[in-house]
Amino acid sequence: MRVMGVDPGLTRCGLSLIEGGTGRQVIALDVDVVRTPSDMDLAERLLRVADAAEYWMDTHRPTVVAIERVFAQQNVRTAMGTAQAGGVIALAAARRGIPVSFHTPSEVKSAVTGSGTADKQQVTTMVTRILGLQTKPTPADAADALALAICHCWRAPMLARMAAAEAAAAEQKRRYEARLRQMRKEARSR
Repeated sequence: MRVMGVDPGLTRCGLSLIEGGTGRQVIALDVDVVRTPSDMDLAERLLRVADAAEYWMDTHRPTVVAIERVFAQQNVRTAMGTAQAGGVIALAAARRGIPVSFHTPSEVKSAVTGSGTADKQQVTTMVTRILGLQTKPTPADAADALALAICHCWRAPMLARMAAAEAAAAEQKRRYEARLRQMRKEARSR
């Protein structure tokens, strides 16, 4: 599985590509941070983020894009910019038929550090260790993008198994209810 991890943002948008192997084996293939000046028009900033993400998708051909879900932030303007950047990237993926998965910051932190309340330094340290990198990825947006991709690689198989189990349970319930309806119908006709 090739996962493009995205830490969305307007000022700095982290992009990464991870190859997931068997079990928890992951390999970093690429990482970068797209920067846009804060004094630039919003539409132009979003276009630059979208162009960079589209280039990554066309060049690296990920099988899935994992984007950080905007959960809550004190600064509404920052939250809006983050959500908008994530939205244009999700749109670019959808246009290419690439599935998109969203993960909350606490899910990502928990996956890579074992604690949903870990700080940025702890995330960076664990990403460096998990990927066997010689140097820590900087800025933090790069490490966060890598953490998102790692999180998805590790969580996706479990989520797929849960979805399959839920689908199987729903199918069993449907069959059971159909059998009950048939039995009631037969009982009424006697």
